[in-house]
Amino acid sequence: MIVRKQYINRLKNMLGIKVIKVITGLRRVGKTTLFKQFQQELKNSGISEKNIIYLNLEEMENEALLERHVLHDYIMRLSDRNTTNYIFLDEIQMVPEFEKLIDSLFVKDFIDIYITGSNAWFLSSELATLLTGRYIEVSISPLSFKEFSSVFTKSKVEIFEDYINFGGMPEVSNILQLNKEQEVTPYLTNVFRTILEKDIYKRNKIKSKFDFENIVNFIFDCIGNIVSPNNIAKSVTNNGNKINNETVEKYLSVLEDSFLLNKVLRYDIKGKKMLQTLNKFYIADTGLLHAILGRNAQMNRGHLLENLVFTELKRRYEEIYIGKVLGTECDFVCKDNKGAIAYYQVSLTVREPKTLDRELFPFSKINNHFPKYILTLDPEEPNYEGVQQKNVINWLLDI
Repeated sequence: MIVRKQYINRLKNMLGIKVIKVITGLRRVGKTTLFKQFQQELKNSGISEKNIIYLNLEEMENEALLERHVLHDYIMRLSDRNTTNYIFLDEIQMVPEFEKLIDSLFVKDFIDIYITGSNAWFLSSELATLLTGRYIEVSISPLSFKEFSSVFTKSKVEIFEDYINFGGMPEVSNILQLNKEQEVTPYLTNVFRTILEKDIYKRNKIKSKFDFENIVNFIFDCIGNIVSPNNIAKSVTNNGNKINNETVEKYLSVLEDSFLLNKVLRYDIKGKKMLQTLNKFYIADTGLLHAILGRNAQMNRGHLLENLVFTELKRRYEEIYIGKVLGTECDFVCKDNKGAIAYYQVSLTVREPKTLDRELFPFSKINNHFPKYILTLDPEEPNYEGVQQKNVINWLLDI
């Protein structure tokens, strides 16, 4: 089992702080495992097991607790009012009006509460208004390359090929360790279908599953390209299925809420302002892209690499944008939690002079001294007058 140290340390830092810890992320990304790992940390620190209450609300044996009053009374009976009780509620959205339950638990000084959800809708529900300023969200991503590579003995290049093709879902690393590569795609296909059925169709009014999945295939096939609801609607309509912009916008929002899709806004670097049109989208895990699109996912390896880099940047920075600068584009403009900025270009290779010039050109239009990087699969790591070229595998491993 891969220990998710980054997230465990974040939760440890929040111990003693009176806030609700909300763990979010794609289904099967490892939220339950993180709970178990953190509970073990608590036990190792001297917390008694009887003061740790964990419930997975999707399990059949907990079905009788899916009513907020019943669940509240159950937790109260197990809690010791003379010490801190650590309450872990997995997939809290299974409980109708759960926000009222959480509010009641939160005000009790002997309870420290942790909850998970596989769909962002529960954060935009009454939880956000009822508990404003009283919760902190910890968003869980698939395994980083550093985490993924830690369990294999192959060369870093071979491990990287597995990672970019099969993604970083925790169970995928287990399947590959068992040398059952042929089982990865069926597993990821099942994950995708589960997300559709449990996190999308069950909780949203989707008029046509056929149209919805057509849009899913279209947007996943356009990963890394600038798109708009209007051109998506036109493309799908041209293929014989009439659909309007508003429906496309709704479907894209649903995909974001399920944590399958990440929308990245464009930022005018010179004008220092956000742009509201022509955004890009990236999938949560490149393995899911292969499971959904099959061989088509191999058609643009450059966009796969760009998607992989975006996922890593999400771990390292608070804000990520597509940079527009004087008629050209910088792949990513990133800002950390202290306001420091960094710029990134991503390319499979820059060994051809024309390609290198193209990647360097946006940086020549940015007149500041913030770090600028070109990430490639080339082993060379030269510096071009302040622009650092980095091998992406070394960068992922922080070498």
